[in-house]
Amino acid sequence: MAVNVGDTAPDFELKDQHGTPVRLSDFRGGRNVVLVFYPLAFSGVCTGELCALRDELSSLVAGDGAGDDVQVLAVSVDSMFALRAWSDQEGFPFPLLADFWPHGGTAQRYGVFDEVRGVAQRGTFIIDTEGVVRWKVVNAIPDARDIDEYRKALAGL
Repeated sequence: MAVNVGDTAPDFELKDQHGTPVRLSDFRGGRNVVLVFYPLAFSGVCTGELCALRDELSSLVAGDGAGDDVQVLAVSVDSMFALRAWSDQEGFPFPLLADFWPHGGTAQRYGVFDEVRGVAQRGTFIIDTEGVVRWKVVNAIPDARDIDEYRKALAGL
């Protein structure tokens, strides 16, 4: 079942690249969340998208003082060990969350798991401080997302 705009975002707890548990609900009441599902670490399009988020993060929220109010969480089916190696290589400043076991369980709950390929589709959900999905986009696996769309969606919060 897909999660849509206006729905309460399903809570989850996943380990980040350092093995630290991260719960979506921990950000309620404090920070908006940009929840980014992507297929696999170290792949070309995924690296480009997450590097763009890394490089453009401050400009996504600049100008209105909202920088401290936004948390990026990036989710894939990779193990936390693969995510740690990728994060160390690329210098990602945000958590990379391992939806490793049950395999793709969180992506499935958000309706962005590709059952044939066994990976997440390119789905992004912007979740407000009350835990409500305010914007979403789901692209096919080979199609990168447009970071300018994130800017527009965050500006509307």
